Amino acid sequence: MHALDIIAKKRDGQALSEEEIHFFIQGVTRGEIPDYQVAAWLMSITLRGMNREETTRLTLAMAHSGRVLDLSSVAPVVVDKHSTGGVGDKTTLAVAPWVAATGLAVGKMSGRGLGFTGGTIDKLESFPGYRSDLSESEFKEVLARHGIVVAGQSPDLAPADGKLYALRDVTATVECLPLIASSIMSKKLAAGADCIVLDVKVGRGAFMKTEEEALALAQTMIEIGSGTGKRVAAVISDMNQPLGRAVGNALEVEESILTLKGQGPPDFLEHCSAVAAQMLLVAERASDEAEAHS
Repeated sequence: MHALDIIAKKRDGQALSEEEIHFFIQGVTRGEIPDYQVAAWLMSITLRGMNREETTRLTLAMAHSGRVLDLSSVAPVVVDKHSTGGVGDKTTLAVAPWVAATGLAVGKMSGRGLGFTGGTIDKLESFPGYRSDLSESEFKEVLARHGIVVAGQSPDLAPADGKLYALRDVTATVECLPLIASSIMSKKLAAGADCIVLDVKVGRGAFMKTEEEALALAQTMIEIGSGTGKRVAAVISDMNQPLGRAVGNALEVEESILTLKGQGPPDFLEHCSAVAAQMLLVAERASDEAEAHS
């Protein structure tokens, strides 16, 4: 089996087998396939697409390219949330501590900026001395002690995604549904949470420009997660204008803190409430939305 043959097969619009995807992802992880071939493969997927089976195979291959955390010894139920990214989207900074305050453990592995969107880790590094590169034992220790942990993508968790993520950002292959879905869900599966809430952005300030695209992405990720035994829910949220008033890492951190104090912009507060409610519902800490919002 050769990388060139796999690239050519996808270039010609054919579906890739589980063995071919596993071979390619292992080659990426081990550094055996050069960046120029990986870039060509990413572009072929962007232009030709992937069916649901291929996307699921890619996600699982990426998730199992490194360690997969088992958090069952830390908390009975761990919830995670992920946003597909948008201008001014600082939701994690407010929602994660908000949900953790209810007693539900929140364990999240976040990324950096991609394309025109800022990453949660970039925002958190506005705090001098903040460390995002936690080891597995540190991740579990922080979660056990505080009931919440937000860390950067560890080199040994979904390492294939880390390499593909960086290449997508410089090869015009960011806005591709199978690559977005597999990138997000591989990290979620590797991070070990039992329940996942997906905040899928739609509009001019998001990667998904239409509601149809956003719904397709949400459904794809829900199917991937459900197929691996995870409880998954999704929120479709408007990104035709920046979320809240602040844009920029330090400014968004400040606005998130104000929101936790009840002084944030109404649109951001409303969105955080909706995402937090879904996290409680998917973790079965609330029986309906009215209870989740109370």
